[in-house]
This record gives sequence, structure tokens and C-alpha cells, in this order.
Amino acid sequence: MFKRLVTVLAALFIATSLAGCGYNSMQQQEEEVYGAWANLESALQRRADLIPNLVETVKGAAAHEKTTLTAVVEARAKATQTKLTPEMLTDKNALANFQAAQGELSSALSRLMVVVERYPDLKANQNFLALQHQLEGTENRINVARQRYNEAVKTFNYSIRKFPNSLTNSLLLHLERKEFFEAEPGAKTAPKVNFGSES
Repeated sequence: MFKRLVTVLAALFIATSLAGCGYNSMQQQEEEVYGAWANLESALQRRADLIPNLVETVKGAAAHEKTTLTAVVEARAKATQTKLTPEMLTDKNALANFQAAQGELSSALSRLMVVVERYPDLKANQNFLALQHQLEGTENRINVARQRYNEAVKTFNYSIRKFPNSLTNSLLLHLERKEFFEAEPGAKTAPKVNFGSES
């Protein structure tokens, strides 16, 4: 009888210990990081998908802006070729390379929009206006997705460091800290706007 009571108490102790050790919650939070990353990638892909149509529309009205158009196409190609899997979210250099490629694309798109300001016919083109609105909406989605990804990373990183989760993680799971999606270098500096003849 005493052995049975000790066994039952030990089983209850182990069950309550495991319930409070964070084993399941840490894995759930890691999945939330992966989900947030997938949403961010989806928004970035939507932007990449809009660019060929945007370039073709601009090309029709501003064909001699070849340098700017080429820069956009090349930046898109680089951004879509730079892959980052969820397993690589712990690699700061891989995330930095991914962010740099996306930053080059954003910069090239910004230059394209400055070029467009010189072409009143293009600014009045309904196809261009629709693409521009879609691109603006996509940029907003990208920003929201970055914020949600960073929130998920913050929650996960804290979870694997707090006690008793840290003990469970070091003994059983071995989950690694995820990297944040950071602002591009120079993002704090206001961009210079040039309405001159440079393309």
C-alpha cells in the first residue's frame, strides 16, 4: 500500500513538473516564429511578383530610363535568389544577407518611383496607378509582417531563457535563439531626394 502511494505521488509530481517545464510551449512558440517568418516571406514574394508588371508599365512610357529599370530587375533577381529557410533563422549572417538583398530591392524601387515623377503620362496611367497602389499596400504588409515576426522571436527567445524552460531546453530540446529582422544600415538617416535629371 505504501509503495503504491509513493508511486502515485511520484507520478503526480513528474506530471506536474513536466506541465510547468515549458516543453510544449517552447515548441509552440518556435512554430509561431516559423509561421511569422512564412508570412513575411509571403509578403516579400508578393512584392517580387508585382515588380515585372511595374517595370513593363514604366518601360513603355520611360524606355530611356534603362539604368533604373535594369537596377530594379537585377535587385529583384538577387532578392528572389537569396533564400533563408526557417532553420537558418538562428544564423545572423544568413539573415543579414537576406535583409541586404531585400534592402537593395527596396532602394531600387524607391529610385524607380522618383523616376516616375518625371513622367506625367505615366503617373496618370491607370495600370501604373493600380500597380503603385498594390505595391504600397504590399510594403505596408511587409512592415506588419516584420513586426509580427520580431514579436514572435522576442517571445520565443525569452521563453527558452526563463526558468524552468531554460533547464528543459538545455536538457531536452536544445532550441537555439532566433535572430531579429533588423532595420537596414543607414535606415535612421533621412533619404536624399533628387528631382534632377539623374536616373
